[in-house]
Amino acid sequence: MARNLFTVLCAAVIAFSLSTAVFAQEAPAQAKTGKETRWEGNVVRSSPDQSTLTVRKLGGTAEATIHYDSSTHWVSQEHGSKKVNDIDASQVKDGDRVIVRGIWDKGVLHATLISKRLSHSQ
Repeated sequence: MARNLFTVLCAAVIAFSLSTAVFAQEAPAQAKTGKETRWEGNVVRSSPDQSTLTVRKLGGTAEATIHYDSSTHWVSQEHGSKKVNDIDASQVKDGDRVIVRGIWDKGVLHATLISKRLSHSQ
């Protein structure tokens, strides 16, 4: 009986530690303040007045606030293509898939590059 209880307890500890590691990977890399990072996902909200995008990470529920300014480079690119098109902020809409490169600062990703991903049909 004690051996079975010990086995169940060990299994529960292992399961909890593994689930914590999985959820920790989904959180934004805000601990890496000042370092360049990459965030990929779908735009769920855009606010041109505040110069922000809220992007939900692909395959998860984690969201990041992306701040852009006049120095942010905007491009679009079809999957698998080498051709990159320059665009402006008005061409990125809610629901679009984007890849953002930038620097974390106080929970906000300051974008240096925002790449809108195009499907083959667009």
